[in-house]
Amino acid sequence: MGRTVTVAVCTLNQWAMDFDGNLRRILESIKEAKAQGARFRSGPELEITGYSCEDHFHENDTILHSWEVLAALLKSKICQDILIDVGMPVMHKNVTYNCRVAFLNRKILLIRPKMQMCDTSVYREGRWFSAWRKIRTVEDFFLPRLIAVITGQTVVPIGDAVIATRDTCIGFEICEELWHPDSNHIPMSLDGVEIISNASGSMFEIRKAHTIVDRVKTATAKAGGCYMYSDFFGCDGGRMLFMGFSSITVNGAMIGRAKQFSLKEVEVTTATFDLESIRAYRNGIRSRTHSSASSPAYPRVTIDFALSSEIEICELSSAPVDINSLVDEYSETISPEVLYFHPEEEISIAPACWLWDYLRRSCQGGFFLPLSGGVDSSSVACIVYNMCRMIVEEVKNGDSQVLADVRKIVGDCDYVPSDAKELCNTLLVTCYMGTENSTAQTKARAALLANQIGSYHLSIVIDTAISAVLGIFQQVAKLTPKFRVHGGSPRENLALQNVQARMRMVVAYLFAQLMLWVRGRPGGLLVLGSSNVDEALRGYFTKYDCSSADINPIGGIAKEDLKRFLAWFSDKYEITAIKQVLEAVPTAELEPLQGGQLVQADEVDMGMTYKELANYGRLRKNQCCGPFSMFCKLVPMWRHCSPQEVADKVKHFWRCYAINRHKMTILTPSCHLECYSPDDNRNDHRQFLYNHSWKWQFNAIDEQVKRLADSDRLSRGKTEPPKEPTKPQASYSGIDTARDYSKVPRLDD
Repeated sequence: MGRTVTVAVCTLNQWAMDFDGNLRRILESIKEAKAQGARFRSGPELEITGYSCEDHFHENDTILHSWEVLAALLKSKICQDILIDVGMPVMHKNVTYNCRVAFLNRKILLIRPKMQMCDTSVYREGRWFSAWRKIRTVEDFFLPRLIAVITGQTVVPIGDAVIATRDTCIGFEICEELWHPDSNHIPMSLDGVEIISNASGSMFEIRKAHTIVDRVKTATAKAGGCYMYSDFFGCDGGRMLFMGFSSITVNGAMIGRAKQFSLKEVEVTTATFDLESIRAYRNGIRSRTHSSASSPAYPRVTIDFALSSEIEICELSSAPVDINSLVDEYSETISPEVLYFHPEEEISIAPACWLWDYLRRSCQGGFFLPLSGGVDSSSVACIVYNMCRMIVEEVKNGDSQVLADVRKIVGDCDYVPSDAKELCNTLLVTCYMGTENSTAQTKARAALLANQIGSYHLSIVIDTAISAVLGIFQQVAKLTPKFRVHGGSPRENLALQNVQARMRMVVAYLFAQLMLWVRGRPGGLLVLGSSNVDEALRGYFTKYDCSSADINPIGGIAKEDLKRFLAWFSDKYEITAIKQVLEAVPTAELEPLQGGQLVQADEVDMGMTYKELANYGRLRKNQCCGPFSMFCKLVPMWRHCSPQEVADKVKHFWRCYAINRHKMTILTPSCHLECYSPDDNRNDHRQFLYNHSWKWQFNAIDEQVKRLADSDRLSRGKTEPPKEPTKPQASYSGIDTARDYSKVPRLDD
C-alpha cells in the first residue's frame, strides 16, 4: 500500500533574546507549513530563544521566558492538528539541556535533549549545556505549572526516545549529532525510525555548503529514510551568519531545499514522499535488514495521529524490488550545479545578509565607510552595494517585512527604493581621507567606485588635524619627529604613520554621527571596518586606527579571496572602477611620497605575501601547528624554497605574530566567514603576551634544518659547510613592527 506524507522544514531569521519576534516567526512558519499541507513541522535549534544567547543561557529568566513562549504556542489555534517540534533550553534535575520539545494538540509528547555538544570553532555549547548521556533512556519530567494548566499533564517523558504515529516513526537529531562519528540516525533507522528531524544552528563558512548536503544525502543513502534538516537564516546577534540550506532528503536524494541566503525572516520548505518507498529501499539492502533484526529498541511515545492520508493507494506490481529503481524514484530534483554558490558569490551575498540584519536591528540609519581606493575598502563598498541590490529585489518581489525595515531605517513611511544605486546613496556614505602622503590615483579610484555604486561620497584632507595633534606633542617635548626618509628614527617613523591612521578613525566617527544630520535625516551611521583576516593574523594594522569600527564585514575573509571576489563582481555588475583597484599595488599610504610616487607596499612591509599568510593561518589554526610543525609541513609544500628559506619565513611569521597578538583582542566584530580567523573574542582562544624569541621552538627548527642539510650533502656526496641563514628582507613600516626583535619585545601599533 502507498502512503504519502508531507513534511515541512523551516528556515527562520531569529534574534537572540527577542522572544516576542521569535514567537511571531515560529507561528508564521507553522501557519505556512499547514497551508502547504504538512502534517509535521520542524524548525532550527533553540529557535525559541535564538541560538546566540550564550551566557544568557545561564539565566533562569531565559528558561522561564522559553516556557512562556511554548505556552503561547500550545494555546494558539495555528498549532492545532499538526505535529510540531521546537527548540528551547530545558532544566531537568538542575541541569540545563538543549532540547527539542514535540507537541500535538496542546499535549507535550516528548522532550528530547541534545546528546552531543559542539565545542569546536566558534561554538561553546559545553559552557551552557550538558549532553544527555543516557542512551535509549527516558525519565519523568515535571512540567512547570504554567504549562500543566494548558496541557492537563503533570509529567512528560524526557530523554532518548522516538515518536510512533499510526503510520510511521519519527526520531530526532540535533545539529552536532549528524556530524558526530557515532551519529544517532544509524541506530534509529535500524530500529525502524523512518523520519528523522535535525534541528541545526550551523554557521556559514566560505566553501562549506557541500558538507551539509553530503552528510544528509549520505545518511539517507546508507540507512534509507527521510531526513529533515532545518537551520537559521542570517545573523541572530553575534558574529555568526547561519547557513540556511534547510532541506528534505529521501533515500539519498534531496527532494526539497530552502535558499542558502535570503533577506526573508521565514521560509518554509515542504516535500511529499511515499513511506512505502522508504520501506522497500531499506528492505532491498539485505545487510541492513540483518543488522536491524538484532538492533536494540528505542523507547517509543505512541500517539493516535497519522502523517499520511487515510486513503491507501494500491500497488498492483508484485515484482521483486530493484533498489536502483527506488533510487530513481526520488532522483534529485535540484540540479547539482545550483546546489552551491561559487566562493565569489558567497562573499558577495553572505556578509551582505549579515550587514542587513545588523543594520535593521540596530536602529541606525546606514553605514559610513572610509574608502581608500584599495582592495579591502572597495570590497566592503561592493558588499554594501550588493546588500542594496538584494533589498530592492525583495521589495519588488513583494516582501512587506523588508520594505517596512527599509522605511524604518530611512525614517520615511512612504519610501520605496527604486534601484540599487539610489538605495546605496541613501544608506552608504563613503569618504576618502587624504593626507600629504596620499596619491591622486587612490583618490580618483575611490571617487570612481563611489560614483558607479551610487554611494554618497566625500573627499577630505585631514592634514590639519594631524598637524594639530603633532603640535600638542611638540609643545611638550620641544622635539619634532621625522619620517625615516627625512632622517628620523624607527620610533619617529612609526609614530608619524600611526597618528595618521588613528586620526582617520576619529574623523570617521565624527562624520558617522553627524552626516545624517547634515542630510536632514534622523539617526546615525554605523562605521564599517575593512581589515581582512590575513592582516589581522599578521597584526598588519595600527591599533585603534580606521580598522577599528562598529562592525567589519570582511574581517573573516582572506585577501586572495577578496581579489577574486572583486574580479567576479566587476564582471557581474559591470563596475569598471574595480579593474583599477585590482591593478594597484596594495599600500597603506602612510609614508612620504618620492617624486609624487608611492614607495610603500604592503607585502614588502610585511615581509611575506598574502598567499603565504593564508598558508600560515590555516596551518596555525586548522591544523594546530606551532612553529616547528609548521616548518615541517611547509618544507615539502614549498619546494621552490630551500629548508633554510622556509625556516626564515616561518620564524619571521611567528615573531610578528607574537609581537602583534595583543591586537587580536580589539578586533572589530566581524562576520565569521573563514575557518582560520584569529578573532580572539570567539574563534581563537590563545594568550596575547608571548615570548617573541620562541627560543626552544626555533632551536628545534634550526636542528631540523641542519639534519636536512646533512642528509642532502650525504645524498649528493658533498661535504662543504652549509650556508649562513638569510634573514627576511622587509622594510620598516609604521603599521608593522621592528625587525630587531631583541630590542623591541612588544609594540602597541
